[in-house]
Amino acid sequence: QILRVLCLYKDEMDVEQPVQLYVYDMTKGLAAQLSPMFLGKQIEGVWHTGVVVYGTEYFYGGGIEYATPGTLPMLGLPDKTVELGTTFIPKDVFLDYLADISPQYTVETYNLLEHNCNHFSDDVAQFLTGTHIPSYILDQHKEILNTPFGAQLKPLLDSMQGPSGGTSINGRR
Repeated sequence: QILRVLCLYKDEMDVEQPVQLYVYDMTKGLAAQLSPMFLGKQIEGVWHTGVVVYGTEYFYGGGIEYATPGTLPMLGLPDKTVELGTTFIPKDVFLDYLADISPQYTVETYNLLEHNCNHFSDDVAQFLTGTHIPSYILDQHKEILNTPFGAQLKPLLDSMQGPSGGTSINGRR
């Protein structure tokens, strides 16, 4: 499917676009300080991610959303930036892709542990660059849930959802 899309837009594919992963610690350092006591192991942060491409940050909160990079009100500037590579996929093809996957990324399908912003970022990274986001981000929920305290927290964590403060690609909030 990607090859077919690339062939259709061959003439528009002369501009290489950098693709970055913005990584935010939602705990603002508390996870690093408190995780040994509560989890019995050190974790560096609890990660929220967004993919930055075409001068815009795309992420999943209460649906697929976008914002000016690094301006999410609750998160501030990213704690890390990971270079994912480059893409030649035209922006309009990317926006069509987001529209196509938007039914998979709604308020109703959001799950803090198993279907969150990091899973969205991984899907987008694969579409744009053919690469995955780092596994320490994508699989962090498994590491946390494999601790006694994490297993006890799962019901509470499953119930936590909400929009992130960007603009929905569907124009709804």
